[in-house]
Amino acid sequence: MRKLFAGIVLLLAVLFGLQSCEKDVVPTKTTNETSLNSKENGSFELCKTCPPGFELTDGGVCKLRSLYQQYASLKDQGVGGLKTALPEVRDGFTPQQIDLGRYLFFDPILSGDGTVSCATCHQPEKGFSDGLDRSIGIGGQTVNRSAPSLWNVAFLKLLFWDGRATTLEKQMEGPLFSENEMGTTPHQLRETINSIPTYQKMFREAFPKRDEAKIQLEQIYLALAAFESSLISLNSRYDQYAHGFHGALNQQEIEGMNVFRSFVARCAECHTPPLFTNQQIAVLGTPEPDGRALDPGAQTPFNDPSIRGGFKVPSLRNVATTAPYMHSGRFKTLRETVQFYTDGRGHAVPEGENLYLHWHIWEPELTDNELDRLVDFLKTLTDESFMPTRPNKLPSSL
Repeated sequence: MRKLFAGIVLLLAVLFGLQSCEKDVVPTKTTNETSLNSKENGSFELCKTCPPGFELTDGGVCKLRSLYQQYASLKDQGVGGLKTALPEVRDGFTPQQIDLGRYLFFDPILSGDGTVSCATCHQPEKGFSDGLDRSIGIGGQTVNRSAPSLWNVAFLKLLFWDGRATTLEKQMEGPLFSENEMGTTPHQLRETINSIPTYQKMFREAFPKRDEAKIQLEQIYLALAAFESSLISLNSRYDQYAHGFHGALNQQEIEGMNVFRSFVARCAECHTPPLFTNQQIAVLGTPEPDGRALDPGAQTPFNDPSIRGGFKVPSLRNVATTAPYMHSGRFKTLRETVQFYTDGRGHAVPEGENLYLHWHIWEPELTDNELDRLVDFLKTLTDESFMPTRPNKLPSSL
C-alpha cells in the first residue's frame, strides 16, 4: 500500500508539473513600432494558483508539500539515508509574487542595455545553467565562473560558488549590478521598471499593501526570490526509489547508488541526500583549465587562507543536464568528473600552492566499472517535471 501511495503521489506530481499558468494576452499587431513603456495592445494577468508542488494556504501563500517532509532528520538516518528529511525551505510567497518573478526572470529589461536576462545564464533547458565553462554577460563579456543551477535554491544557505551571499536577495545584487554580467545600476533598474505601466499594474497586484507609489528595489528582489524559490526538483527516479518504489532504478543504477553511499567513495558525505549537498565550503584541489591561474574561491570573501581554492559543494540534482562541471567548467562530462576524485589526493594542485584539502578527498581507487555505475546513478537524479513556463510575451515588449 505504501508503494502504491508513493507511486500515485509521484504520478500526480508529474501531471501537475505539466500544467501551466500562462495568462498573458499576446496582442495582435501589424506595425513594427513597439513601445517599451506601454502595453496598450495587450494585458497581463498574474497567476492566482500556486506552482506545482505547492499548496495555497488559507493565508493566501504557497507552501511546499513533499513526501520528504514526513521523514526524520539526517542524524536519525545516517549519511546517505534514503528517507532523510529536507532542511528548512524558503516558501510562503503569494502566487502573484511568484508569477511576477517569473516575468522578471525572463525579461532582459533588467539589464543595462536590454540584452541580458536572468535566464540568459540560467536557462531552464540546461538545468538552469547555460552549458558554458564561463558565462557570457552584457556586451559579450566573460564572467569569471560557470553559472550554477537554480534547482532547489530555496533550500540553500550559501550562494555563489564562493558562498559569499546567504539570501537570494543579496545574491541577485551581484549579477544585476556587475559590469560584466547584467550591467545595470540600482537607479537605472528602479527607474526602468517604474517606466513600464504594465509592471506598475503587476506590482500593485503582487504587493497590494505597499505604501510607496513607486516600485522599490526590495520588491523587485522579493519577486525574483519568490520565483526562484518555486524551482523545486524532488521527483526524480531516485526519489521514487527512496519513497518505496524500488522498480524505479535498474540494477546498474542501484549498484552506482551503493558506491555513492559507501565509505570507500564517500560521495554522500558531502553530497548528502535528499538535496545532495551538505551546504558547506570544500577545498578539493580541482584543476583550472589550461592557462588560468588558481581561483582563490572562498578565501577572498571570507578572508581565510585555510579555504583558499574552496567552493560551495553544489547540489547534484539534475547534474546530468548542467555540464560542464566544477566552478570553472573544467570537466566536460560526468565521467571525467568522477574520475578526478579517484586519481589521488591533491594530484591536480598547482606547484607552489599548499591547499588545505578537504579530508573526504583521498584515494578510493575506484574501478572503471564503479565509476561507470556512479555516472549511471547520477543520471537518476534528473527531474524537471516542475519546469516553469517561459512567458509568451514580456511586459517590456522585448
